[in-house]
Amino acid sequence: MTAVLVLNGPNLGRLGSRDPTVYGTGTFADLVGACTALGAELGLQADVRQTDSEAELLGWLHAAADAATPVVLNPAAWTHYSYAVRDAVEMVTAAGVPVIEVHLSNPGAREGFRHRDVVVGAVTGVVAGFGFDSYRLALRAMAGLVTAAAGPTGAGG
Repeated sequence: MTAVLVLNGPNLGRLGSRDPTVYGTGTFADLVGACTALGAELGLQADVRQTDSEAELLGWLHAAADAATPVVLNPAAWTHYSYAVRDAVEMVTAAGVPVIEVHLSNPGAREGFRHRDVVVGAVTGVVAGFGFDSYRLALRAMAGLVTAAAGPTGAGG
């Protein structure tokens, strides 16, 4: 099984109680369950994490770059202003490792300050606006990317 980090930024640990009209009623525990179950079906070992500490997220991204671990990333509010997160993501993708950005809501359909995405230029792709299905779609895309990278013999490249 291929390990995949599913990293989540600030306030996502409050899913289920934080503005359910925007983020849905599912809890973070529900998200973890959905990602790990689908990941297993797809041959991915999804390690789902959440932090309100930007430094901790940067450490996880640095470790992903060093270990060549694919990442599904919801940078949450850091999407809009964190060049540190963007630079760390760029280190992962520069190592030839895919990073898929996800968002539960569609930031482009929300407040104007959410329209700016400083991370997007460093990621492999983006899925947004589908609630938990954004993660499911991202995991399916990641499984395809990992399979394609493994090649026909399963031996990378």
